[in-house]
Amino acid sequence: MFEGNEYEIRSGDVFIINPGEVHTYKIKPGKELEIINCLFMSDLIQGNMLLELGISQSMDYFYVHPFLDKRERFHSQLNLRGQEAAHVLFLLEAMMNEYDNRRRGCETLIRLQMVELLVLLSRYYSQRDGQAVRGAVRSNERRLLIRRICGYLERYYDKKLSIPDLCKLFNISSRQLNRIFKEELNMTVFDMIHQIRIERAKHLLAETEEKVIVIAGKVGYEDPAFFSRLFQRSLGCSPGKYRVASGSGKAGAVR
Repeated sequence: MFEGNEYEIRSGDVFIINPGEVHTYKIKPGKELEIINCLFMSDLIQGNMLLELGISQSMDYFYVHPFLDKRERFHSQLNLRGQEAAHVLFLLEAMMNEYDNRRRGCETLIRLQMVELLVLLSRYYSQRDGQAVRGAVRSNERRLLIRRICGYLERYYDKKLSIPDLCKLFNISSRQLNRIFKEELNMTVFDMIHQIRIERAKHLLAETEEKVIVIAGKVGYEDPAFFSRLFQRSLGCSPGKYRVASGSGKAGAVR
């Protein structure tokens, strides 16, 4: 429990708690919790020491910034795994060992180890944050790619379109192309092609008197029967009935 918020504790969790901030632990009956509690005064690490080490507020040393500006606070739950957790545990145990043995230079070593610990935590936090940002960037890039491909399909809907040609044009594998279409639009590339062609056919049926067989060819279908079946499946009526329902064309023009 920290400042009115409740967090579920997992092995490897790290919290930085500032002086005076209310916190406690609530443990379920029969459960145990082992904590390494590292208490230190803020003057353990001096701001000028950090500046001499090349650490400034303009850099992503989130856990160190409060030592450079006392008004700053940084709250974040960080969970460590594998080598990251082992490295942090090693540093904490090394500080404990120095403190217990009180050998010459122990205070200096503890300060340096504490700086190393905070810099490492800042790095780990930045990597987590960076992964989220990169994921968002990749998602934006995928959406942009989808828009580019759909724009191409809308311009050349009446041409022969194939997956290999699209893959070559947009430098993407067929597997990846189909996957991102499914994930972003919940349809296949050919579903999109058919959708664009049917929309164009609807316009031609409503606005012109051209025969269905001609319209089928104009929107990219060499087989009029296939076009009619696809139209029927998409709209629930034949191209001819759609034309009549739209109030355009002459009955004699319908085939």
